[in-house]
Amino acid sequence: MATYLGTHGSRIQNYTTDPDNPNAGEVWFNATSNSLKFQSPVTTAAWSTGGNLNTARDSLGGAGTQTAALGFGGEISSVTGVTEKYNGTAWTEVNDLNTARHSGGSNGTQTSALLYGGQLVGGGDGVSITESYNGTNWTEVSDLNTARRLVAGAGTDNTNALCFGGYNGSNYNQTEKWNGSSWTEVNNLNTARRNLAGLGVSNTAALAVAGYVSGYVGKVEQWNGTSWTEVADVSPSRGFVACAGSTSSGLAFGGQGGGVIALTEEWNGSSWTEVADLNIAREQLGGAGTTTAGLAFGGNPGSVTTATEEWNSSSTVIKQLTD
Repeated sequence: MATYLGTHGSRIQNYTTDPDNPNAGEVWFNATSNSLKFQSPVTTAAWSTGGNLNTARDSLGGAGTQTAALGFGGEISSVTGVTEKYNGTAWTEVNDLNTARHSGGSNGTQTSALLYGGQLVGGGDGVSITESYNGTNWTEVSDLNTARRLVAGAGTDNTNALCFGGYNGSNYNQTEKWNGSSWTEVNNLNTARRNLAGLGVSNTAALAVAGYVSGYVGKVEQWNGTSWTEVADVSPSRGFVACAGSTSSGLAFGGQGGGVIALTEEWNGSSWTEVADLNIAREQLGGAGTTTAGLAFGGNPGSVTTATEEWNSSSTVIKQLTD
């Protein structure tokens, strides 16, 4: 019968604490917890190719997860209301927005999403229109208090959202909270800006990421349900970035900062760390998912694209085999 010594050339070691840097696959006995443990294999975080959108576009909204995402609106050579859903393999076209537009704020799930603000035509003013998606149809609901475009958003679903920043002749710092029926103005961003991204899955916990003031900035602010506080910047400074995840664990990817960017950064709740780049550098892309299973779709690497990429990452974890 094969033994661990015969297979791996070493005996199982006894420790009073777990080793500091165990090798993947290493097994040991922890005498303090009286348990047999092993180090799970390391999975390298990376972007891989997913199924293409049916309609190439940039400046589109995004919601959902890597295996149940929604992409909607955007710009081709003109605005579009096309909505597509993703099942982890392919995109399928579903019912369009009532009002075609691009550069709005968005949040939610594949069956409960929200789109607010945006722009109807190239060079036009921002709008206050809000639409709610129930998994089948879009329905127009109460407008934003302040019409704007190039805005960001965060939130849980079509009953819970936060809209912040944007532009309508000047940069805005206005923040509005959605409760499922109406928008209420709350405390402003510290820095008015446009072309920013929203990160977060609640209207009480969000990040406003990067954007454009008089130039691109890396500034990040955190919302706690009452006010905004400046936290660690992304680097380099950029706008038109996409995000996925929550305020404790998130991703920011792509963008524009004097050139199109492929950079991906991971947020751990207090700081950003550069991780693997997108395969296709692009700006004005859609984003969905989590820190370990993200989704990037559409955007503009030089012209509008249908390209979709899936981000997959898992942490190295010590696992217990026996009690």
